[in-house]
Amino acid sequence: MSTQTPSSDSNAKLMALLAYIIAPIGGIIILLSDSMKNDPVLRKHAVQSIAYAVIEIVLIIIMTFTVILACLAWVPYIPLIIWGIQAYQGKDINIPVITDFCKKQNWF
Repeated sequence: MSTQTPSSDSNAKLMALLAYIIAPIGGIIILLSDSMKNDPVLRKHAVQSIAYAVIEIVLIIIMTFTVILACLAWVPYIPLIIWGIQAYQGKDINIPVITDFCKKQNWF
């Protein structure tokens, strides 16, 4: 038998992907699940996706006040897709300001 870390199995990779793709719902599901919230890698992905989603929602609300920026309201979703793919590949995701803020708050 080989020993695997909790974050190396396919379910954990899928949940890491979903944390970003369906943010913030995916991150909330991870944090509410007893089996997944104890995995430090999944917890990091969940917290980062929730934090980014909150910022993203505020940006989209601000952007919709003008017609020109409302046409670009889909742009903040692009990083979530990229980070989700990278998380599925097992890479460590560090979002420049958000990761540092979450670490200082001891959220992961």
